[in-house]
Amino acid sequence: MVAGNGPFYPILGFALFVAFLYMSFGDLIFNYHKEPEIGFVERNGTQFMLDGRAFYINGWNSYWLMDHAVEEYSRPRIRAMLQAGAKMGLTVCRTWAFNDGAYNALQISPGQFDERVFRALDHVIAEARQHGIRLLLSLVNNLQAYGGKTQYVKWAWEEGIGLSASNDSFFFDPTIRNYFKDYIKTVLTRRNSITGIEYRNDPTIFAWELINEPRCMSDTSGDTLQDWLEEMSEFVKSIDKNHLLTVGLEGFYGPNSPKSLTTNPEAWASRLGSDFIRNTNISYIDFASVHIYPDHWFHEQELEDKLKYVSKWMLSHIEDGDKELKKPVMFTEFGLSNLNKDFLPSQRDRFHKTVLDTIYKSAKKNGSGAGALVWQLFVGGMEEYHDDFAIVPWGRPSTYRLLTKQSCRLAGIQGVSQLEGYLKELCSKKE
Repeated sequence: MVAGNGPFYPILGFALFVAFLYMSFGDLIFNYHKEPEIGFVERNGTQFMLDGRAFYINGWNSYWLMDHAVEEYSRPRIRAMLQAGAKMGLTVCRTWAFNDGAYNALQISPGQFDERVFRALDHVIAEARQHGIRLLLSLVNNLQAYGGKTQYVKWAWEEGIGLSASNDSFFFDPTIRNYFKDYIKTVLTRRNSITGIEYRNDPTIFAWELINEPRCMSDTSGDTLQDWLEEMSEFVKSIDKNHLLTVGLEGFYGPNSPKSLTTNPEAWASRLGSDFIRNTNISYIDFASVHIYPDHWFHEQELEDKLKYVSKWMLSHIEDGDKELKKPVMFTEFGLSNLNKDFLPSQRDRFHKTVLDTIYKSAKKNGSGAGALVWQLFVGGMEEYHDDFAIVPWGRPSTYRLLTKQSCRLAGIQGVSQLEGYLKELCSKKE
């Protein structure tokens, strides 16, 4: 028996060992292999490049991903949102990589982080990777939501070392600048607890955004904000040379720009301490960021006039990208409020179409209009978190069709045959 069955037991033992490995780690191995191979998005002049081809972006904002990934009951929303985006052919999601001193704060106090919340951000990045979505991660808010520059100033003031109680001291106080540099370094060098990849080495991250909608109204010359942007952009690039970097601007022209009189919505827009051309011209800034909120900028205009202005606003910035900046231009937020008098959902569709058509026309000509990110998308059951721009895309078929059509139009510039996964399936159906 021993001689006749000699090989049987070693083979059985090996089979059981393999079975044990699969039962213990099979899901991990399976998930690892099904992750898409992705490279870093790069820049070549006025275009984003991916795998040697121009990369035009149809994407969205969901600022809330990290916050809702903290608690177990709300975590499934992250997968649902990213999967929905992927099925619509969307490629980039902009979201917050900050929460300073607020509920579920990532940064509890200067340099002190909640590991539980950091793991939530790890989860968002890992899920995005699984679904082939890239992330534009914003590092701080000019506004008070989720802490913002106000929280940094408060921390310095409470420690008795702040130079001023003004929110704008965020930009000029050396102590606060160091707070923010410590934050940047911690985030960029974070090793993801799920993937094991440092954030600065993860191509899932499309780009970093320094600050959401910076304004420094205490210095309308723009020098204070410009100095801060130069210092912080250089600091980011000293740590992370893999990723693209943008400012997070609204797109207003400064007082010394001729376009401040011809293109800004009104005179107030040139007195905010920011300057689209000057701020974006910084050598460490890879692409321009612009926002589009006509109903916040004009309260008396009819829809037709607002849409004409949107076209003018976008074409002006695309022209800047083509001729002066020689960098891609991303419209990183665009939205139309449902609080407008006599608002109809069809008005929002027309607004979206205006924005998306402008991007497509620029892309067809290899222009600098590199993409747009709608503000903002939610999944079902999140009504309590909605603002007046909130969209559940499959809740309105016409909106869903607009967004998916744009995905396929931009894909068509590259050729659908070169695409894979959801986007290839989506666009093939539309052929």
